[in-house]
Amino acid sequence: MQKKIKKVLLFSIFSISIIFISCKSKQVNNTVSKSSNKIENTILVFSKTNGWRHKSIPAGITAIKKLGLENNWKIETTEDSNQFNDENLKNYKNIIFLNTTGDILNSQQEKAFIKYINEGGSFVGLHSASDTEHKWPFYSEMIGAQFKSHPEQQTAVIKVHKENKHPSIAHYGNTFQKFDEWYNFKEPVQSHVNVLLELDENSYKGKRMGTKHDIAWYHHYEGGRIFYTGMGHADDTFADSDFLQHLKEGISWALGETNVQLDKEGENLLDNNLSKWDVWMGAVHPSVDVDFEKSENVKTGKPMGLNNDPKKVFSVIKENGEDVLKITGEIYGGLTTKNEYGDYHFTAQFKWGEKKWKPRLQDKRDSGILYHAKGIHGAFWNVWMSSLEFQVQEGDCGDFIALGDVYGDVPSDRIKNKEGQFNKFVYNPKGKEAPLKWAGGFESGQASKSKLNENSNGEWNTLEIYCLGNESIHLVNGVIVNRIKNARYDIGGKTIPVTQGKIQIQSEAAEVYYKNIKITPISNFPKSLKNL
Repeated sequence: MQKKIKKVLLFSIFSISIIFISCKSKQVNNTVSKSSNKIENTILVFSKTNGWRHKSIPAGITAIKKLGLENNWKIETTEDSNQFNDENLKNYKNIIFLNTTGDILNSQQEKAFIKYINEGGSFVGLHSASDTEHKWPFYSEMIGAQFKSHPEQQTAVIKVHKENKHPSIAHYGNTFQKFDEWYNFKEPVQSHVNVLLELDENSYKGKRMGTKHDIAWYHHYEGGRIFYTGMGHADDTFADSDFLQHLKEGISWALGETNVQLDKEGENLLDNNLSKWDVWMGAVHPSVDVDFEKSENVKTGKPMGLNNDPKKVFSVIKENGEDVLKITGEIYGGLTTKNEYGDYHFTAQFKWGEKKWKPRLQDKRDSGILYHAKGIHGAFWNVWMSSLEFQVQEGDCGDFIALGDVYGDVPSDRIKNKEGQFNKFVYNPKGKEAPLKWAGGFESGQASKSKLNENSNGEWNTLEIYCLGNESIHLVNGVIVNRIKNARYDIGGKTIPVTQGKIQIQSEAAEVYYKNIKITPISNFPKSLKNL
């Protein structure tokens, strides 16, 4: 009996040991998953075709899987459109369309994909990803251009747009030669993208695009990061080390692992053709003479949309030899940077013009600089993106306003009215931090400046915004007037810190002028700002 008990005990101890080892192994695996940020680094490679099928798809999958192993990305592959649903897409930080063709998603799957991009998902398209979903407007605008034809495969010279400083082209010289199948597109690449590579049409036969033939680009679109390269037709491309570096860095940027860096000395954001900006135009008031649907309520009316500015609400003029941004104010709109920025010092000068427009003829002249702008265009009043606002308004320059689902905390005093009721928050560096958002559960979405420091109408004023991490500081004519801490963004059921975003300059029914718009990277707040 004792021997039997000993055997049972030994077996039990052995079993417990096995279970312990197994559990420990699972814990190790879970630790690896956690440290590698499973969801954030998980990529879905989608290669479904409903048209021409490229023989290089298997080679592409192999190459991307190898990049995954080298860069700690979890790669999953599919040709099943049913995976495009809200719940499943939450598992992926990036989706790659690898030589997809034709219509491959139904209407419900398209809605899930749009939601995925709007909530911060990213997209990488290779080669015939531009020969996909030709009848879907969202996809057409997102991908940037769509396939029309191609000549025979041949070597071409490719010009590298070094000025865009994207990591996917850093390893290339100013030009290089490449053998591939070079696509002609139905229309020139859309102006809201940042071009990375351009074909030299004089270097090969079968050109169709004219003098400018872009073949790779990136942009931030409706909440997501988008990267496209026209290379990738044949197996050989996926064995080319330069192309693989290009692709790796494109994916890494799309994942948010890298960013496009600012020049150390800073960049002038204003040129005579507004090349670093897009325009988003809101609804049109009936008083405006333009051929578009009108609305008395410009906060809810149909927006004119992306880069549709027939009235030239935003333009660049010359004043005393300087480039000056003129904003007529006739239609609500936002001049929007193509790139997102973080950790910077933004400076601009502004002055008011004379004209005002309906529906604000009786109101103060109004504009604004929106920063850390996130998500879709038109999230706020069908015009502006969710963002933090540096208010530019007569008598209120430097006020903070939280637009949409981007908001923050301001050290401030609670000011009461004559009846002893809460009236507003006013910035005070020693005040209690108040969470500010225009939403239920918040007392306000605005904090007034600490003091009035504007010059008289018609005179130039200097506006500055310092952004570092999720904190920002507003200055008017060299004086600190506001400070925002813990900037954050409510998106997809989560609240996330906001440390970067686009910049928008508002048109809001008043004529206004801006110049010397510059952005410079910072790694610390200047000493002059530390003792707030």
